[in-house]
Amino acid sequence: MPSTKKTTQRQGFKTNEFIVYPAHGVGQIMAIEEQEIAGAKLELFVINFIKDKMTLRVPTAKIVSVGMRKLAEAPLVKRALETLKGRARIKRTMWSRRAQEYEAKINSGDIVAIAEVVRDLFRSDSQPEQSYSERQLYEAALDRLSREIAAVQKITETEAIKEIEGALAKGPRRGPKPAEEADAEPASESEEEAA
Repeated sequence: MPSTKKTTQRQGFKTNEFIVYPAHGVGQIMAIEEQEIAGAKLELFVINFIKDKMTLRVPTAKIVSVGMRKLAEAPLVKRALETLKGRARIKRTMWSRRAQEYEAKINSGDIVAIAEVVRDLFRSDSQPEQSYSERQLYEAALDRLSREIAAVQKITETEAIKEIEGALAKGPRRGPKPAEEADAEPASESEEEAA
């Protein structure tokens, strides 16, 4: 009977499987080990986050509460990529509040929410430069998204970033340069009239 309990606690996670841990992104279960802590036996997942050179030991009983999940299914990845093509939704709230919301989305482990952050903070070459904190959040979200897409599609992170950038390029508001030039021309004419 105890074997069933263990399997239930493991939620179908297996050794060598890639998973998403909300606070750290994509990791790989290297082992399932038992440790005795304060006289109680505890079963732990040993998760390796290669890019961060970090290993985490998570009690199997805690994986639901920490929000650990399996990699996104292909349709969900497709939805995340479609999200990137959408119009950026930037709230007119103070940056500190928006930054907190972006941070929460990145740490939620929700691939579509992370894609929203990438979309909202993306700047094309023709757009004004990002602030340092915007850039940090953008890169954190891009990193999480590309790692998961790479793991799901079994491609390199570089290829995943190319795919993300390709989707971003298809979105609206990705070329304000001609509009800016068009705005500049009538202004110069009215300046001539005024002179």
